[in-house]
Amino acid sequence: MSDTSEAGSGARTSAAAWTEADVPGQAGRTAVVTGANSGIGFEAARVLAERGAAVVLAIRDLGKGEDAAAKIRASAPAASVSIVRLDLGSLASIREAAEEVRAGHDRLDLLINNAGLMMTPRGRTADGFELQLGTNHLGHFALTGLLLDRMLQVPGSRVVTVSSNGHKLGRIHFDDLQSERRYSRTGAYAQSKLANLLFTYELQDRLTRAGAATAALAAHPGTSRTALTRNLPAVMRLGAALMPFQPPAMGAAPMLRAATDPAAQGGEYYGPAGFGENSGPAKRVQSSARSHDTETGRRLWEESARLTGVSYPV
Repeated sequence: MSDTSEAGSGARTSAAAWTEADVPGQAGRTAVVTGANSGIGFEAARVLAERGAAVVLAIRDLGKGEDAAAKIRASAPAASVSIVRLDLGSLASIREAAEEVRAGHDRLDLLINNAGLMMTPRGRTADGFELQLGTNHLGHFALTGLLLDRMLQVPGSRVVTVSSNGHKLGRIHFDDLQSERRYSRTGAYAQSKLANLLFTYELQDRLTRAGAATAALAAHPGTSRTALTRNLPAVMRLGAALMPFQPPAMGAAPMLRAATDPAAQGGEYYGPAGFGENSGPAKRVQSSARSHDTETGRRLWEESARLTGVSYPV
């Protein structure tokens, strides 16, 4: 990967050390960021807006979305920020949000699939999917499929999906995909995050074969202090309290690099450069061998399309 970029505003870019200061100008681009009302999603939306992008905050709670938009406008008074209500646990809500985005935008440059749940108690989405798989993977699978035709002809357009170091523990249990026979909050989370990567790599393969202008990339934030930790089991919360969490602004750097670094390529995965990929500036990282299992990726894609009823234009 190149050590230089076309970053504007005097920004520097290094393959070894990359932060929000390296994000190039985004004027004329439109970005949709899910879960953009807090945490790393908010920080990514803020930076994109400050660099000139028109940013759509796709969030479940409109009140929190208004608060987030106000904060972004306070730091970037000229920012173009809009809000779309999106509940990734409801296919009906996803379709409504996609229609709203499509009605307002003929083209999209960035779709950042960031929103998610982590290690929740057993639960179901509105459509009966296991809560973490349904929200983290199936919801974003559906949203991407419904918006992708707005991106395919846009040069430099990218779909960035946020995974986790936890994907390394994951397995796709096709015989019990919805965790009906046995539920482990950590196992379900790891499965959903592995699914994010399998989805990214299968999408990139399809985009390449279609000759599309769009690229699919993935990122993970390392160990960042966000609201996701609220569902950790008590013993894990105790351990987390002793860990050196990095602030959400740093956790957002990998997804921002995946979304905006001119040197980044489809199928790449970004995370923190520090020890264990827990903290530090963004760099390209490697995902597990399971995440590159093309047969599993294709099978998961087909099952996701069946479950969501969403077909793709590639």
